[in-house]
Amino acid sequence: QVQLVESGGGLVQAGGSLSLSCAASGRTFSNYAMGWFRQAPGKEREFVAVISRSGISTTYADSVKGRFTIARDNAKNTVYLQMNSLKPEDTAVYYCAADPSYSYVTQTRRPGYWGQGTQVTVSS
Repeated sequence: QVQLVESGGGLVQAGGSLSLSCAASGRTFSNYAMGWFRQAPGKEREFVAVISRSGISTTYADSVKGRFTIARDNAKNTVYLQMNSLKPEDTAVYYCAADPSYSYVTQTRRPGYWGQGTQVTVSS
């Protein structure tokens, strides 16, 4: 079992930046690909980004490519999401996720473990 705890959400103006963190515990962090998903009110949860176990490979949703950066620190058991040039449509609850397989996440968008989520609100 992997426990995931997100932090760093909040309110920011459009064009601003925000950084999310997700601390993992319970299993060997470096054995898991890590990802970020988000869910806006009235919409389904959607994929944002995923990073491989080593951190070498990343995949992004087209909607965030060039604005968001996912990174991980295996020594700190933490994955990050740096969000720049934020838009009101980025407003959502952001969820950290983990799965042993990077390719499984990129192909199915269904990781095995989820955090509780952190709210990000972008005002216009």
